[in-house]
Amino acid sequence: MLDSVTLKREIDSMPVQEDILGASEVVDAELRWTLLQRVMASPRLKRAARLREFLLFVGQRSIRDGCNEIHEQEIGCEVFGRLAGYDTSADNIVRVNATDLRKRIDEYFANEGAHETLVLGIPRGSYAPVFRLRPLGPEPVAPIPNTVIPLTQSLEPAVNSGYGLLIVALLVITVLAVISSCRLWVQNAVLRRSLHSWQNNSSLGGFWSGILSSGPNTDVILADTSFALIEDITKKPIPLSAYLSREYIGQTQSPGLSQDRRDDLKLIVERSTGSLGDFRVAQRITALDPLNKNFHLYYARDYRPELAKQDNMILIGSRKSNPWVDLFAGKLNFTVEYDPDRYLSFIKNRQPAAGEQDTYIAPRFPNTVSGYSVVAYLPNPDHTGKVVIFAGTGAEATEAAGEFMTSEDSLANFLKLLHVSELPYFEVLLKTTHLNGTPMNATVVAYRTYPNLR
Repeated sequence: MLDSVTLKREIDSMPVQEDILGASEVVDAELRWTLLQRVMASPRLKRAARLREFLLFVGQRSIRDGCNEIHEQEIGCEVFGRLAGYDTSADNIVRVNATDLRKRIDEYFANEGAHETLVLGIPRGSYAPVFRLRPLGPEPVAPIPNTVIPLTQSLEPAVNSGYGLLIVALLVITVLAVISSCRLWVQNAVLRRSLHSWQNNSSLGGFWSGILSSGPNTDVILADTSFALIEDITKKPIPLSAYLSREYIGQTQSPGLSQDRRDDLKLIVERSTGSLGDFRVAQRITALDPLNKNFHLYYARDYRPELAKQDNMILIGSRKSNPWVDLFAGKLNFTVEYDPDRYLSFIKNRQPAAGEQDTYIAPRFPNTVSGYSVVAYLPNPDHTGKVVIFAGTGAEATEAAGEFMTSEDSLANFLKLLHVSELPYFEVLLKTTHLNGTPMNATVVAYRTYPNLR
């Protein structure tokens, strides 16, 4: 295993003209973006929130926006909350964090990322990420074919003829070009296999292949937290029909509300906001197949009813913040409900089985965050596609549900619990617990299966 110093030396010594991705189109932007996400999710950065934001920002500016130069002051304002025009010579927060970030990136590629075919680094003196293909090994030297000349033939014409030398040179160039092309093809093949390694995991592959590899598009619909705030303030649930027709906007200007409250609600209506936990769930799912052109990401307010009838749907958030969950309200046993008077989310168990509760409310302990989440797997309204719903009593609980469904170990254990080799349509209630300094943990509390649902 390489140490970080040795790895950095190897990265810096790689051929620039051939392997820096900014100078060629051998590897597309999605592969670079997916590598960036893997580095961000590594133990080296998982608990360093500000460094993750740093890497995410410069990655977006470089990969998504195509910026080759990212300025220190820009990072200071966007990542560290400094005022525009602040004095970078007096405030070195960006440079200090960049040094720490470079060290952690190098450690990733020297340890758990040692298998990566594609590597990235942030060169000193710059903040734009640089991506390079890691060499597979020494390139073979192309042998020059031996030319046998009969003894009866004079060697002088061959020596004196520039034409013969030209033929040999062209042969050598052709062989080297073929070798180089094969090398690049192998590297890309290795990269693509590593991106889809989850398909080799029986539990993950068995479940997600049925969704991501099927014909319909797969729509990931993020919750509308602005809509949830409106329900909090007005203390009135708003159905999907009113959400689609925008009738609820009129409720925010009710004469029964003060002018200040109406002004606040008007500002909220005009904004489309989301939860960080919801984004992380979407990130985990799209990372399963980053090259899939059938993936589409929507905010709840931008989604359309005709898509729900024909596409696979992945709904993130409870019906309070994602009204599209209303489409399946009559089919769900476990639902995330909300008490506006107590500002409390809880799980309603509509038909409790033996040993189950009818209501699950998350307890609070010092230094501990607990919650409940529900994952539902159902057909879409017209039975032309599949639907997965992730909903929790809080952002952390929703994120834990996403981790549960993208973990090979969690899904394998769930299959054993159900005594099946392939997941049928189901609902599962999870209890999530998070201690300070530890990742979120999810355990199965109850479940329902619908093997006959088609």
